[in-house]
Amino acid sequence: MKKNILLTAFTSLLFSTAAFANDLSGVWQQIDDKTGSAKAIIEIRKEANNTYTGKIIKVTPRPGYTPRETCNNCPAPYTNQPILGMEILKGLKHVEGTNNYEKGRVIDPLAGKIYNARIRMNSTGKRLTLRGYIGVSALGRSQTWIRME
Repeated sequence: MKKNILLTAFTSLLFSTAAFANDLSGVWQQIDDKTGSAKAIIEIRKEANNTYTGKIIKVTPRPGYTPRETCNNCPAPYTNQPILGMEILKGLKHVEGTNNYEKGRVIDPLAGKIYNARIRMNSTGKRLTLRGYIGVSALGRSQTWIRME
């Protein structure tokens, strides 16, 4: 009896961790790939069409950096939009059986450029690597984001 309870508890924990690891939804701390400092807090949510969208919910102050208020070099429909509240990540689709998400688009509101995006989440679901690129993935940059509890 005791063995069955332990087995059931272990199985439940295993499946709940796997489900958590495959869900991109949540609040993430964006880490600057150049400086290693916290850059912004992004909320990612799952849309009705099973894609994921992420928006900036807080810009993190950094020493020696004055945050820009608007996306002034960005193409339409982002032109002159406030950075706070901006949807910077759109269209990501989960790749079945993996911790990968592909076919998304990400905008860098400081540079005003839109990139293709893909994400790989680690097995615990607490870190992800976002790869932004134009054309082929080898010609891009990666950022680490950390899930906030």
